[in-house]
Amino acid sequence: MTDSATAALDADVSPITNERTNAAWAAVVSLMLGAFSQVTAEFLPASLLTPIAADLGVSVGAAGQVVTATSLVGIIAGLATAIVTRAMDRRVVLWSLTVLLIVSTLLSATASNLPILLLARVLLGISLSGFWAMATATAMRLVPAEALPRAISLIFSGVSIATVSAAPIGAYLGDLWGWRNVFLLAAAVGAVVLVFQVLTLPRLPPLTSPDVRTLFVLMRRPSVRLVMIAIAVSISGHFAGFTYVRHFLEQVPQLPVTAISLVLLAYGVGGFFGNFAGGVLVARSAKLAIVTGSAAIAVLALVLFVFGASGLVAGIAVGLWGFAFGVLPVGFQTWMVRVASDEAESAGGLLVSAFQVAITVGAVVGGILVDGFGPFGAVGYLAAATLAGALLVLLSRSGGEVPA
Repeated sequence: MTDSATAALDADVSPITNERTNAAWAAVVSLMLGAFSQVTAEFLPASLLTPIAADLGVSVGAAGQVVTATSLVGIIAGLATAIVTRAMDRRVVLWSLTVLLIVSTLLSATASNLPILLLARVLLGISLSGFWAMATATAMRLVPAEALPRAISLIFSGVSIATVSAAPIGAYLGDLWGWRNVFLLAAAVGAVVLVFQVLTLPRLPPLTSPDVRTLFVLMRRPSVRLVMIAIAVSISGHFAGFTYVRHFLEQVPQLPVTAISLVLLAYGVGGFFGNFAGGVLVARSAKLAIVTGSAAIAVLALVLFVFGASGLVAGIAVGLWGFAFGVLPVGFQTWMVRVASDEAESAGGLLVSAFQVAITVGAVVGGILVDGFGPFGAVGYLAAATLAGALLVLLSRSGGEVPA
């Protein structure tokens, strides 16, 4: 969302008839705050990798595997949460996931070595993917049907705010206070969110028993497989580059921490507006949005590869990269729904897993390339993977027909 969060909002949604006549907007706000706290915790390592690696005595590539740990467990957690917790009140599940977020960030702040930090990020992966697997289904029960689009937009605003603020503020405060205190601050934010959720979420007894058998049926459709392969290629390239973007900015244009914070802020702002641009493009064609976003990232990666020694060029390129990436989650989500509109909920679960696999692969490959070839290694893979993803979608003949 995170790049993984946008994809996950469609997961765990059952065709429930919403009979609620009054909107519980305070409860919806609690979901927005939950989205903000989850995505903030998810994005922090990208802005703190260098000091984390130095403090724990490991390479930057090894430290980058904290992203891998979160994503790897999220592949299963997103699909499993609804099944494992099917007998529980949904508000209790959401409270529990927020508690898990707090435990994860506290454990991260006190980690004395890399294995403990990896364990902390595994816990975050369960919390993060579980939250996104339930968010839309919960929103459906909090507001009348006609207010659902507004509720989902409100939840997404938490993602946008975290996307804009988490990385640059994390980098800035990490330089002032140290990376451990930044994670303590994230734990405090989680505690505030938990209190608000306890005060606002109504009783939400389970209404259905989720069935994941349709996942295997969907996977047999060529169009669904194409969407997932395109995600694996393009999104892995993005996360290979983004996970190590601070390392690149430190080593190539040799920007100071304050400048890196501004560049990451530009990336986040670009992503915020990129989401809106994606909405405009998918109104014409979801595939057009994906090709445009992926191809633009490939071009910007080449700019970084050739002209990245210039701080100004690197800063502008990273900001535009954020804008281009903001288009992709909207495009992929819309495309998946169109090719599997008869099983949109199960398709959403597959989308969650596909994004998490891509994030995992990207972080692993990026770490190997950074350790082996320096900061240009991850940027090279970013260019190659996103270009390949754009060509794959552009040359595909898969349409949006739904089998009868």
